[in-house]
Amino acid sequence: MSIVSNNLKRIKPSPTIAVTQKAKELKASGKDIIGLGAGEPDFDTPENIKQAAIKAIKDGDTKYTVVDGTPSLKEAIIKKFKRENNLVYQIDQITVGTGGKQVIYNAMMATLNEGDEVIIPAPYWVSYPDIVLLAGGTPIILECNEKQGFKINPKELEKSITKKTKWIILNSPSNPTGACYSEDNVREIAKILENHPHIYILSDDIYEHVIYGDFKFFTIAQVDSLKDRVLTMNGVSKAYSMTGWRIGYAAGPQEIIKAIAKIQSQSTTNPSSISQAAAVEALNGIQNFIKERSSSFQERRDFVVKALNEIKGIECLNPGGAFYVFPSCKGLMGKKDKKGKVIKTDTDFVQSLLENNGIAVVQGSAFGLEGFFRISYATSMENLKKAMERIKSFCENLT
Repeated sequence: MSIVSNNLKRIKPSPTIAVTQKAKELKASGKDIIGLGAGEPDFDTPENIKQAAIKAIKDGDTKYTVVDGTPSLKEAIIKKFKRENNLVYQIDQITVGTGGKQVIYNAMMATLNEGDEVIIPAPYWVSYPDIVLLAGGTPIILECNEKQGFKINPKELEKSITKKTKWIILNSPSNPTGACYSEDNVREIAKILENHPHIYILSDDIYEHVIYGDFKFFTIAQVDSLKDRVLTMNGVSKAYSMTGWRIGYAAGPQEIIKAIAKIQSQSTTNPSSISQAAAVEALNGIQNFIKERSSSFQERRDFVVKALNEIKGIECLNPGGAFYVFPSCKGLMGKKDKKGKVIKTDTDFVQSLLENNGIAVVQGSAFGLEGFFRISYATSMENLKKAMERIKSFCENLT
């Protein structure tokens, strides 16, 4: 009899972390690898945020805190929601966790019963279905193909709803596609959900500030009729280049927030006191660098999209946000690489690309949509130019 729990057998390790780890191992062995798998800004954490952390250490702010976040950080989060989203919350409607992933995990663990369904639009962030499975729920995958810009078709959403539906997860800008839901898009989805008062909405807004052009961010909690059913998750990792600090947060109904705190009290307890002090400065401090960094990401996006669309067999939509592109490699299926391996799936494609040309990307099937691959362009333009040359060479040498 295996010691491993049956629940654990239902899930798989994170494919994005696996790709990043594989790339690191190959680099360590002396291989020339360009990693485009990690969803991590290459910019450093701003200096004012670092100094806030240093001050916290020197001031002895190194003890346990309230389980689900310090009052000062919760106040900063409340101000953020009011300032940026015109949303008003009370302190007992805010939770802070060790990264956005923990917040989502806690929410599902705290609310799902066996048989409860969670609608997850695909392509999806790789962890959503597995978190639902660990919590005893049933993921209901709603495919959103490239013809619809990788966004939800409201009519298809209506068809996927049942009496067992407990949550729907929305992610805009999206990982892995960079798709962004406009206010009109969000309100169309809201019209469907208004007719189903048993459904709660988890809005993953972690890429809120990585947007391009004239796009105006709008989150579903801003629809007044739904606010009491929305848990809005965000964090400091992407906008403030604080992935390693591990601070995520959410705002929502008091009952859910209280249940999340109960789960967290029996797992990690509080997030790092030092990271929380840094997050206070991140949210309350200067914000001008965010747009500057988004401009840099937009320049990289434009370069990568153009380069990919010039490669025969590759097609790539132009995303409105995040720092990913999700190109199709369907036009290359059935071809052979220089070692004679036939490319039958997107997994074959990314494995062969890594083995032959040293480029680490993630297969689309890991995100719930076969025939694509995800590139993170959160790296230097120098790396991206080399990577596009290698991808072009790889594709042109398929026979």
